[in-house]
Amino acid sequence: MPSTKPVPHTLDAWIKELDGVRLPVAASQREQIRRALMDSRRSLRELAEQIQDVPTIALALLRAANRSNSGFNEPAESLEMALNRLGLKQAEALVTQLDAIPDEQIPVALQQLQLISRHASQQASGLFAGRLARLWQEIHWGSLLFLAPLWHLVYAHPDFFDTWEQHVLGKGKPAASLERELLGVPLLELCLALARHWRLPDWIVQGYRVLVEDRRLLVKALHIAHDNEHPLHQQQQLDADPTLRRWLTLPANSVVLANGLAISAHHNWSCPHTARWQRLTGLYLQVPLGETQQLIHQQAALSARLHAKPGLWHPAIALVWPWDACRLSVPVRAPTKAEPGLWKEQCARLLATPSPFANVLQLTDCARSALAASGLSRILLLLADRTHTRLSAQQAAGLPAHAIQLQLDPNHSQVLRRLLAQPGQLHLTPANTAQFSALLPGTLKTLFAGENLLLRSLATKGRVVMLVIADQQGAPISDIRLQAFSKTVQCIERALVTFTQRQA
Repeated sequence: MPSTKPVPHTLDAWIKELDGVRLPVAASQREQIRRALMDSRRSLRELAEQIQDVPTIALALLRAANRSNSGFNEPAESLEMALNRLGLKQAEALVTQLDAIPDEQIPVALQQLQLISRHASQQASGLFAGRLARLWQEIHWGSLLFLAPLWHLVYAHPDFFDTWEQHVLGKGKPAASLERELLGVPLLELCLALARHWRLPDWIVQGYRVLVEDRRLLVKALHIAHDNEHPLHQQQQLDADPTLRRWLTLPANSVVLANGLAISAHHNWSCPHTARWQRLTGLYLQVPLGETQQLIHQQAALSARLHAKPGLWHPAIALVWPWDACRLSVPVRAPTKAEPGLWKEQCARLLATPSPFANVLQLTDCARSALAASGLSRILLLLADRTHTRLSAQQAAGLPAHAIQLQLDPNHSQVLRRLLAQPGQLHLTPANTAQFSALLPGTLKTLFAGENLLLRSLATKGRVVMLVIADQQGAPISDIRLQAFSKTVQCIERALVTFTQRQA
């Protein structure tokens, strides 16, 4: 069972603990594999194909074959090679020794992470194995077992996966700070150390080395991949850097790419992380981004047909959702309740003279807090540039993490142009949504799904400088909430005037 001991906080302590973790296997699957290994009519390839459906057993056999005292200098790169080294009798004995528990007792976090690994393996097989046919086994097993160090971690400490999902994917918290807080060491460094300690296939170790020890090449490749609309310029940049060009074409990179695609898609198909991995994959394959995305989506759908299980999340489900939708978003207070005391306190700060704010960020943070305390659940504050040609998100609450990166061109929306022309307010309701919804940017409609929305532009010296957008999770907004919103934005507008006078 998972450990209840204190969490280690050094690399050596983590390796010692996770090295001793025995992953469980479903009793029915263990018996099926044991019987298959005892069947002399089956070839090694047939056995490997059956075992791949039970990643825990595949990892156990590969680790056993690659132990440092096994007598082989090079680790086995595939399960067929591992079975050949072990012999079927010893392999059957090893499978028999694995901890078997009822299928329904396998921890959900472990099942979910292994599903991500299977998705990665399908992406690798579909995108790369056909192009590198002689290396298909290395591609397949490397991509399937790349996250194996994390299997042990989430089994020993199952809360880690949920916490990482909610904070890194949902809230956009930097992964490094969360890992330091929870583990005491960077997660990728731990994975690299375990991959080396277990003598996992070289491609897995190479992948973690790139992510940990030589990110320079990866960052340069990502920078070139971003310019996906100019393939000729991309090729010229690669030709100018032979070291980067040679590294980019290494077959081992397919393992990292496949897992990057699977992990990022686990959260959101349209998030920046997914876009980066898709562009880099397109550069690696020398395929346009649109075609690359189509191939990736096809492999995701195939993976879902092969691997999806009730109670587990597969990102192929989200392919039929609105494009900007994501499974995890910033948690909001539900149901949202007004906090009168906090609201008065924040409004008092906004009305204070002279302005207590040292910069615009402090002012808008106070404004966001005041709006949230008034009982509104989703809030977005955007600042207008001097020419009114761009609106940039400054503060957000109750929205996905990527909302804070939003930039809008008012020229593409008649509603935004009117709100920027002079201070004003638009209250969308079911009665007028049909009239105005088509005039709003699609990204705003995705962020604020529903038929009830408030948009208010604020000005100083007659010039609009800020746009406030808020709602109540798309539900009707009561008169009390409307009054609170009106008073709050008046306070924000006063604060903007006072702050501007102070700056002058």
